[in-house]
Amino acid sequence: MEINETQPIEDQDNENKPAPRPEDEMSMADLLKAETEVSEKIYSRDMVTVKVIQVNQEFVFVDIGEKKEAVIPLAEFQDEKTPEPGDEVMAVLEKKGGEGRNTIMSHRRARERAALDMVRKMYEAKERVKGKVTEIVKGGYIVDISGMRAFMPLSLSELGGAHKHYLPPSAKVKFYITDFNEKDRKVVVSRRQVLEEDEKERRGQVLAEIVPGNVVRGVVSKVTEEGISVRFQGIEGFVRLSDVTWRAPEAALKSYKRGQRVKCKVLAVDKEGEKLAFGFKQLTPNPVDMLKRKFAYRGHLKVKIASVSPEGALAKISEQVEALVIPEEYGAEGAPKEGQELNTIIIGINSTTFRLTLSVKRCEEVEDRKRMAQYLKGSPSLTLGQILLENSEDEGEL
Repeated sequence: MEINETQPIEDQDNENKPAPRPEDEMSMADLLKAETEVSEKIYSRDMVTVKVIQVNQEFVFVDIGEKKEAVIPLAEFQDEKTPEPGDEVMAVLEKKGGEGRNTIMSHRRARERAALDMVRKMYEAKERVKGKVTEIVKGGYIVDISGMRAFMPLSLSELGGAHKHYLPPSAKVKFYITDFNEKDRKVVVSRRQVLEEDEKERRGQVLAEIVPGNVVRGVVSKVTEEGISVRFQGIEGFVRLSDVTWRAPEAALKSYKRGQRVKCKVLAVDKEGEKLAFGFKQLTPNPVDMLKRKFAYRGHLKVKIASVSPEGALAKISEQVEALVIPEEYGAEGAPKEGQELNTIIIGINSTTFRLTLSVKRCEEVEDRKRMAQYLKGSPSLTLGQILLENSEDEGEL
């Protein structure tokens, strides 16, 4: 390719370059305009997104469309991943630069401003918010909401309130914003409200699944003369005194303590009132049923009287089984004596004392009928002639 000596080389190069297109000129204009807008936003102290150019031990250098980069203190990223060249970060003007001085931007304040907008929207929408405990202070906690500091009182940190700190630093929690003052940038949050909602939903699910007859495990929360309160998965249940045990419930009541883990049977479910009725004795066989299987109604039983009182004559059948002959069922001889052996008939079972109810009188009646039947069976039968003959002889004597 020949080069025209009379024409400067750079002119020849310009002749070979294509003419700039209108859209290229527009792009350049748009770029300049965008840089101007960014600059205006920066100096108007608006929040902007800037590109990271360089990072050293103290500062993050960012491009703000000027010859000299702005700087952001690296310490403002301590709770975040350290940015790298090419990353974009939020920032707001902290201090203008000058001769030999870089413009100082703040990432922390930008985050706080963005968080303030977010907190306002969450507060108005009454939505749950996620945050992190950053400090434990007197009376509560300081919580970070994406760069915004909020206060959570102890009374709003746990179900039913709290008298001491339970949450560790850096604990991630969910809460509702209960108080928001945008002017003073004061925010109060409640984790307790979230826990109450979750607990109510969980209790509803438990009540929907549990049915009478289920056997569950709970914890004794209170013992009174009326019975025992048992807490099952956050739901209060009650064991009436009559459902504590089949025998001597008052004495059995003394063996239960607060905090004791127990197994119980669900007797009734109140879904609206969120209450349960439990029973302990229903986990063991009813002694009445056991006695019925072992001692048949109207069965004969020979017993030895252990004691006699106005209530009746008491007999010991075994270590676990007692029997009582009530005065109305004494025999022809009247009240028996201690140590006397009696033939009796079982006429019932007392469902309160679980004692067999015996009768000497009925046993004697049965024995009388047997003797009469035996007597009649052993007597010779008479013919009609013999009966007429006996009658005629009787009339002759007269």
